Amino acid sequence: MKILITGGTGFIGQALIRERLNAGDEVVCLSRQPAKVKSLFADRVKGISELPPAGSDRFDAVVNLAGAGIVDQRWSDTRKALLRDSRISLTRQLVEWISQQPEKPEVLVSGSAIGFYGSQDDQPLNEESPAVECFTHRLCADWEAEALQAEALGVRVCLIRTGVVLGAGGGALAKMLLPFKLGLGGPVASGRQWMSWVHLDDEVDVISMLLTHNQLSGVFNLTAPGAVTNREFSKTLGQVLHRPACLPMPGFALQLMLGEGAELLTEGQRVCPQRLLDLGFKFKYPELKPAMQACVSAGQ
Repeated sequence: MKILITGGTGFIGQALIRERLNAGDEVVCLSRQPAKVKSLFADRVKGISELPPAGSDRFDAVVNLAGAGIVDQRWSDTRKALLRDSRISLTRQLVEWISQQPEKPEVLVSGSAIGFYGSQDDQPLNEESPAVECFTHRLCADWEAEALQAEALGVRVCLIRTGVVLGAGGGALAKMLLPFKLGLGGPVASGRQWMSWVHLDDEVDVISMLLTHNQLSGVFNLTAPGAVTNREFSKTLGQVLHRPACLPMPGFALQLMLGEGAELLTEGQRVCPQRLLDLGFKFKYPELKPAMQACVSAGQ
C-alpha cells in the first residue's frame, strides 16, 4: 500500500509511519519540514512540502493527522484562527487534491478529537451522542465536514475522534512526568472531570485497521474503554512513579496560562469507543494503570 500522511512528524504520526513501514507499505509524508522527515526516517520515507501535481503519483490511502497543538499556547483569537486553519484548511486542500486525481485513493482516515462533544458531565458518550456547542465542537465538526466531502468522490472516509494519547517519549504524558517525578503532581482543579485516554499502540492499531478493512467508514471514538476521572488519573500516575500525587493544580492558574483553552483540562468528556467495541477490537491497554506502566517502562 502507498500512503500519503500529513502530520507524520508528530507524536502519533511517527508511530504510525514506523508501523506501516514494518508492514511493508510505502509512505510519503507531507510536511512543512521535509528535512525533519529525512532526519527521522532517513530514506525510508519521502518528505514533501507540497502536494504532488494531479496524476503524477497514485496513493492507495491518505491519513490526515496534521494540526497545530491544541494546548501549546494560550487561546487568543489569533491562536484559535491558527487551530482552525491548520486543520480545516489543510483538510479542504487535501480533498480538493483528491478530486483532481484520475485514480482516487481508496480511503481517507482523517483526524478529529473528542473535543467534538464539548464539555460534558458524567454521561457516557458514544459516536451518536449529542454535542455541546463550543469552540472545540465547532472546530472538530467543521474539520470532519471537510473530510466527509471526499465521500462524494467515491473515497471511503473514516473519522477518528481521539482522546488523550499516552505513550513513551512524547504526547501529554511527557509533559506531566517531571512534576510528578518531583512529587509535585496532583489533580487538576476539582479532579472530578473525566479523562478519556488511549495508549499510542492502540491508536496506531486502530488507524491501521481502518486503512486495511474496506468495510469500515464513518466516525470512531478512539479512546480506551477505561475512562477515568482526573483525580484517578493523577493518583494512578503517582502510584506508577512511586510518588505522592496530592498537590492540586488550581483552575485559575490554568485559566491564566491558557485562557479559554483551560477548559480542555478543567472540564472533560466520558467517552466510550462503542463502535470499536461492537467490532470486537481488542485493546492492548483497556485499563489505565498497565498503560501507564508500559509508557514509563519504555521511557526509562
